[in-house]
Amino acid sequence: MSRKFTASEEQLRPDPRFDDIVLAKFINCIMYDGKKSVAQRVMYNAMDEIQTRLAKMDDPDAPKEAIEVFRMAIENAKPFVEVRSKRIGGANYQVPMQVNRKRQQALAFRWLINACRSEKGREMHLRVADELIAAARKEGKALQKREETHRMADANKAFAHFA
Repeated sequence: MSRKFTASEEQLRPDPRFDDIVLAKFINCIMYDGKKSVAQRVMYNAMDEIQTRLAKMDDPDAPKEAIEVFRMAIENAKPFVEVRSKRIGGANYQVPMQVNRKRQQALAFRWLINACRSEKGREMHLRVADELIAAARKEGKALQKREETHRMADANKAFAHFA
């Protein structure tokens, strides 16, 4: 019997430091060439950087822990709708469709990591920390990508009946 997804979801263990499955998955997405220890070091250094910046903040509404900032950033970066190309009667239409939960998370991860990798000249953990803090504040490149996706879906809502 074929499944839509692999068994990796069941095999994924929470990360050792924060005991969080979503963070473990994010670390796996950061990883290059199977070098998980490098990806973990980048992520944990970014979390330490976020924690030091949180300690300096005066805002009482700001989260107290770095893992909260991470969760807020992922939640803010998740898209609700996207456009999918659909061929109907010889013409291609950009049809807005709801995004399922797994794809929302995957797109949020992808946009955050691509935003970090596109910025050059600084250490990766600093770029990750900046992007996560910006996404938690509803700013940054990943959130621009999400808003652009939502705008495209809104512009093409006339074709929603093709979904």
